Amino acid sequence: MIPLERSWHRAWADLRLADPGAAVRDALLQRWAEPHRRYHTLQHLGECLALLGEHRAQAVHAGEVALALWFHDAIYDTHRHDNEAESAAWAGRVLDATGAAPEVSARVRSLILATRHSVPAATSDERLLVDIDLAVLGADPARFDEYDRQIRDEYACVPEDVFRDKRGEVLRGFLSRPEIFATPSLARRFERVARANLARALARLG
Repeated sequence: MIPLERSWHRAWADLRLADPGAAVRDALLQRWAEPHRRYHTLQHLGECLALLGEHRAQAVHAGEVALALWFHDAIYDTHRHDNEAESAAWAGRVLDATGAAPEVSARVRSLILATRHSVPAATSDERLLVDIDLAVLGADPARFDEYDRQIRDEYACVPEDVFRDKRGEVLRGFLSRPEIFATPSLARRFERVARANLARALARLG
């Protein structure tokens, strides 16, 4: 059994809900493997789930965090602005169909919406999930540079000058935060390297 399958089954076991079946999982995997993706791919999903595996003891509801990671970029189209909302809605429909309690479905949807990174995370699980989603910022320089290129490739349709302006805004936004990572163990691991990576990427943008 591949690690992604183990993660999928464990998430539903942690939730104490029946696995909705291979069709749902395979539909998600197909989404993550869409040809227009360059960063928001199975590589990113695998990295996120692996990092959760290292830090799952810090989750209040580990199954909910895992499932939110599975769905957080399930819908991804650079031309639309409701990717997270649509991904959260999909997760909610799957959870509702399995008979999940309304509060479980609501928390998972909120976790996914937290990956918009527009407002501070509201709960410890949201902070953990957001930090996992952003961990690539604190990756080793080679992986960070790969990620930086992958983002540019995903936005290949955007003119270079426009991309540089918009990308610079995003990176400066992260760098200007008092702290990028709110979970102490992830902050110790990634904060310093992330700031160095972001500064280097901004210098490249000019």
